[in-house]
Amino acid sequence: LDTWPDWAEGRLALVGPAGTGKTHLARSWAQQADAVVVEAADPDAAPLDLPALRGRAVLVEDADRRAEGRALDDEALFHLINMAGVDGGSLLLTARLAPVAWDSAVPDLRSRLNALPVARIEAPDDIVLEAVLRRAFAARAITPAHDVYPYLLRRIPRSAAEAIAVVELLDEAAAAQGRPVNRLLAGQVLDLSDPELDFEGE
Repeated sequence: LDTWPDWAEGRLALVGPAGTGKTHLARSWAQQADAVVVEAADPDAAPLDLPALRGRAVLVEDADRRAEGRALDDEALFHLINMAGVDGGSLLLTARLAPVAWDSAVPDLRSRLNALPVARIEAPDDIVLEAVLRRAFAARAITPAHDVYPYLLRRIPRSAAEAIAVVELLDEAAAAQGRPVNRLLAGQVLDLSDPELDFEGE
């Protein structure tokens, strides 16, 4: 993303599992590039006005799920890709799957998708996941016990979305029971039953 606007032919696909920060990165780019944002999977979105996008920066979110929405059919995506790099235009596509795996009923689109440059984001490591947890707790004005972080990192799925969901569950449980957020509460919320997964002394 930092190499924009020098992308090859003005195009880039940002690919990775859910919860890896694609939307955050893409929206930061969109703000910097003054991009038009297209929610490809939104069933209520209006079809694109392609001539109005010529020469513009465009962000297409969830491009691999475009069949769920109305804004972007195969023909429109084909034209968007062709318009990228023309008159200063740029195109960033986010997706969970690499473009070579996207469905396409238009043969010419298939070749364009196969040729797209791809930046891949892998599942977050402990440092990133802990930062997500800390930010989510801070957003809810929660100061958990210091050992909650390593406890959760060993047990939750490797996903920022899952980390945020766990913080929400802990917040709800703590409020309902009038208890602090600690390892005991975290264990109850996660419903852990295997003692070998636990730390000594729990």
